Amino acid sequence: MIGRIPITDISPVVSFGRDIFPAKAIVGEQIKIGATVFREGHDALGAVAVLVDPSGEIVDRGRMREIWPGSDRYEVALTPQDIGEFTFHIEAFDDPYETWHHDSEIKISANIDPELCCEIGAKIFAEKLSEDSDAEDLLLPVLEALKDKKLAPANRFSMASSPEIRRYFHEFPLRRLLTISETFPLRAARERALFGAWYEFFPRSEGATKNKSGTLKTAAKRLPAVAEMGFDVIYLPPIHPIGRNFRKGPNNCLHAGPSDPGVPWAIGNADGGHDAINPELGTMEDFEYFVSVAKKNNLEVALDLALQVSPDHPWVSAHPTWFNHRPDGSIAYAENPPKKYQDIYPINFNSDNAGILTEVLRIIRLWVGKGVTLFRVDNPHTKPVAFWEELLAIVHKESPEIIFLAEAFTRPAMMSSLGKVGFHQSYTYFTWRTSKQELISYGNELAHETSAFFRPNFWVNTPDILPFHLQKGIPAMFALRAVLASTLSPSWGMYAGYELFEHLHVKDGGEEYLDSEKYQVRIRDWDGAAKAGLTLAPFITQLNQIRKTHPALQRLRNLAFHNTGSDAIIAYSKREGADLILVIVNLDPTFAQETTVHWDLSALGISSERFRVKDLLDNSEFEWSRDTYIRLDPSQHSGKVAHIARVILD
Repeated sequence: MIGRIPITDISPVVSFGRDIFPAKAIVGEQIKIGATVFREGHDALGAVAVLVDPSGEIVDRGRMREIWPGSDRYEVALTPQDIGEFTFHIEAFDDPYETWHHDSEIKISANIDPELCCEIGAKIFAEKLSEDSDAEDLLLPVLEALKDKKLAPANRFSMASSPEIRRYFHEFPLRRLLTISETFPLRAARERALFGAWYEFFPRSEGATKNKSGTLKTAAKRLPAVAEMGFDVIYLPPIHPIGRNFRKGPNNCLHAGPSDPGVPWAIGNADGGHDAINPELGTMEDFEYFVSVAKKNNLEVALDLALQVSPDHPWVSAHPTWFNHRPDGSIAYAENPPKKYQDIYPINFNSDNAGILTEVLRIIRLWVGKGVTLFRVDNPHTKPVAFWEELLAIVHKESPEIIFLAEAFTRPAMMSSLGKVGFHQSYTYFTWRTSKQELISYGNELAHETSAFFRPNFWVNTPDILPFHLQKGIPAMFALRAVLASTLSPSWGMYAGYELFEHLHVKDGGEEYLDSEKYQVRIRDWDGAAKAGLTLAPFITQLNQIRKTHPALQRLRNLAFHNTGSDAIIAYSKREGADLILVIVNLDPTFAQETTVHWDLSALGISSERFRVKDLLDNSEFEWSRDTYIRLDPSQHSGKVAHIARVILD
């Protein structure tokens, strides 16, 4: 039913069919609450947004402002200060003081019913005093003045419209015809749900030799170097036993030799399944040691949750109905034509959803108990959305600190739905967005259209994806893509080898790494590359340090793009409080590009035509203006691909 004062188009509201899911927030993040509020006639109205914590206590409220005159669209930012399930609602009301002020300002100056205006004002002040006796010292003198006909009406109005009085009535309005909207959910998660830098490596490659696989213990020795680069999360592909039947060999060949380690996503053999450690990597005690070393280096451990099995997984014999059977009785392996995964059986969620849910929850609880705080979920889009809705709700209730990242390179509807039902983050199309217009369009979509339910994690590469733009091995391309990923999105990720400019691919027209680490151990000479200066690690370290130091880069919804005169140069800004960051990137990794950047000063929140900035990449200082000439030359010895500049605010 429509209230006395209509309140419509409330945001952020995450709807999915008939259901409403919580909008996403993190602790300490300002969330813009919006609504269209209007009424009949010309009398003034007001609107307030109210944030309520899980216990039912009001923890924040704010007077909403019309975003532009006549729009009827009102907004205000509210901030949850704790993890939990919050709600918010809108309160709209008739605002008699504002109506009186507007009318009296016109009438008294025109000598139209000035005494009547003062009389109406006196009634408003008297009514307000009756409900707020604490304001007597402020309001009573004005009330007496409004009644005093010895004073000129203009003088009386002046007293009743002083800045102090106007501030009071804005903050504590007299509210008539109060209308309260529906209540909507808002879920506040911990900071890592929005902000963090992820690093992926295969433990079997770290510390490996020509004849021997690395282990969890040797991989732990690599963790300090990962932490030194400024990463927050170490993500491990599956560390479980690997199937032997139909095991793949190097470069996805169908016949593995006796020493070929197999694909980690082909989970399970006689040594166990999703709840076991691959003996070649060590023991459960070794994993616990790995987690302890990660914690000492301020790294969280993310584990792969891949709901699929090898033909040798214990589930195949224990739960045969969990799989798809062909007419000949054989179990169907996974396919994504023309790709075939003969070493992997997908799960059929239609036969025993309750049993599968129980088992997956057991597995998650096991690893959470071992210190895992994040899960990267493999191909969640190939499982029912309803399954994830139920599972994520249970885990969130039990362990709200656990974060799930969806590896869902798929259609937008599915990616959005996974975010709505509870995934904290998702992989994105950033990996393939390369042109200026593509990046602007996608950045605006993520920051301003879908951020209520979809949080991006920008990955520059993955073990499955060597993007075409990296295949020439141009160091400046690796650098500029890292700048884009780490400054456009609060969360970004990198798969090991990126810092060494690894770029060899299996075949033209494909995005598969040559000698992919998915099928074999890859031995890297980290120290040798560092000594020879053939690594991007120092630059990555600098990017992550800038991100940690500047709150503006830790938020998503504050992204604003600015016009440039070149399709090869992109410019954007982010602001959080007094922290204002400007980013300019040359999208051409080979040639110098120059242009004029036309900064939108209103979007930046500054009024001066000229302003000082400090480039955080090389500490140089400049005086820029509304229209700033820029030249970026990646071909220089130092290779300048971007400015990441802090505006020095007075």
